[in-house]
Amino acid sequence: MSNPIAAVILAAGKGTRMKSDLHKVLHPIAGRPMLMHLMASVDELEPAKKVVIVGDKADQLEKALAGSADLAVQEPQLGTGHAVQQAEGALTGFDGDVLILYGDVPFVPAATMRAMIDRLNAPDAPAVVVLAFEPDDAQQYGRVITDGDRVTRMVEHKDATLEERAVRLCNSGLMAAKSADLFALLARVTDANAAKEYYLVDIVNIANADGRHCAVVVTDPYDVAGINSRGELAAMEGEWQARRRAQAMADGASLIAPETVWFAWDTRLGRDVLVEPNVFFGPGVTVADGVKIRANSHIEGATIGAGCEVGPFARLRPGAVMEEKAKVGNFVEMKKAVLGKGAKANHLTYLGDAIVGAGANIGAGTITCNYDGYFKYQTVIGENAFIGSNSALIAPVTIGRDAIVAAGSAVSRDVGDGDLRMVRAEQLIKPGWADRFHDTMRKKKAGK
Repeated sequence: MSNPIAAVILAAGKGTRMKSDLHKVLHPIAGRPMLMHLMASVDELEPAKKVVIVGDKADQLEKALAGSADLAVQEPQLGTGHAVQQAEGALTGFDGDVLILYGDVPFVPAATMRAMIDRLNAPDAPAVVVLAFEPDDAQQYGRVITDGDRVTRMVEHKDATLEERAVRLCNSGLMAAKSADLFALLARVTDANAAKEYYLVDIVNIANADGRHCAVVVTDPYDVAGINSRGELAAMEGEWQARRRAQAMADGASLIAPETVWFAWDTRLGRDVLVEPNVFFGPGVTVADGVKIRANSHIEGATIGAGCEVGPFARLRPGAVMEEKAKVGNFVEMKKAVLGKGAKANHLTYLGDAIVGAGANIGAGTITCNYDGYFKYQTVIGENAFIGSNSALIAPVTIGRDAIVAAGSAVSRDVGDGDLRMVRAEQLIKPGWADRFHDTMRKKKAGK
């Protein structure tokens, strides 16, 4: 039987390099706050406890987490060791394995976390497991000095010797330890270093000095990439998108210009989906098999059925549903609307708060007038109805099955099944009026 797991997530820093009123770990990647990416991976381990260490902008984190984790306040902020110590109260009575994670290191896979826990529970029983990586440029990272997979010393860059700085294995900051070991070791950490902070890494050196040993698990640098600035946020977004595009193509979608397609964290594409250049997926999009998404379309919160065609230059907003083989063309916008099986709105149309029946045809320039300045109302269009171009359907209104709305109509009353509704002002003809007008105006302009 496996031990219970607790996750301690550090998120107390001020994130000053972001220069933002939004907490650093709430900045989104692929439409999801980076902290929530991490929490989703943590949840795959089914932890018994989750504790987020907060400080600056704690109210924002409390709102975002919505009770899904305990909060512990670090004030003042005296280093990573001091931050983890603040979780001790929340973990009173907890006897199990503790993962130490960082809210600005969002893409640690659940499998990597599990590997750390497994190593912690190996027969040789290390006191601490350190997650390390080998970057192309070691920069200012702390170093992990090892003998095999045993850690002989941990050292921060600013305290490292030149020989130690030559080591390429770097500390990610992520660790795992038994709860009983963790807080006992933290209690012995001092601030006797160049920064006068309580370093988490010192628990490894203390354990080693006690005659115990610590182990290292090595992972891909991407898994432990930290985000501290807008530039790093953009770089991580780019890397995440590149990996997601590759996955989409491996799963059977065709991306004509992959580098121009942007996915959300939860985008789902079926097989044989064709995505043309410059398509943006916001959160909440599901695309079934055989869909064609034409260039320059923006899609969020939408469900697209099998065999549908979208765009080019279409916008599907939250609540948009396209049923099998429906079609929206250029400059069509849908919001909280259902386009039935085989129905089509080929160009220049707004469908908001609408239900469109199967086989209906929505002519160019048609809009559903769904808002009176105070409330939203629904338009219902029956199966095989034909809505002529440049029509305004003033909700609430129902257009019956097989009904026809003549082009240029402003419809404010229900139309029955099979009826024709034509709403136009009387057309007046004044023979020769335009010729006389032009003659008069030309003479005025000429000064005669």
